[in-house]
Amino acid sequence: MDKKVFLGGTVNGSDWRDKIKPKLKINYFDPVVPTWNEDAYKRELQEREDCDYCLYVITPKMTGVYAVAEVIDDSNKRPDKTVFCVLNQDEDHTFTEFQKKSLDAVGRLVERNGGKWLDNLDDVADYLNK
Repeated sequence: MDKKVFLGGTVNGSDWRDKIKPKLKINYFDPVVPTWNEDAYKRELQEREDCDYCLYVITPKMTGVYAVAEVIDDSNKRPDKTVFCVLNQDEDHTFTEFQKKSLDAVGRLVERNGGKWLDNLDDVADYLNK
């Protein structure tokens, strides 16, 4: 059976998904669609449940906080399939020191729950491809 990863996290014009997809040797589900509607939401929930891994990449282009809630929820319910990555720069966007400290605390919480916390897309791809 082929493994599959859910690509959750920052949207908002971030291109992290385009950067990681060519590095993946496993299947993936990209929840970003041109038009967000109820069907897209239902499919996202189903894919999150069915995928072997749930990856959440947070970048400074993040404006909402729901992806952070999702990663904590998954690290509690499905720690063995939860992967969290914080990219401190996204084009010309960077996190403040306070935001970095807060996201580090989230990363430590994910790890304490049994999930994986990484800080770059190469390490994420290596981990998922094993």
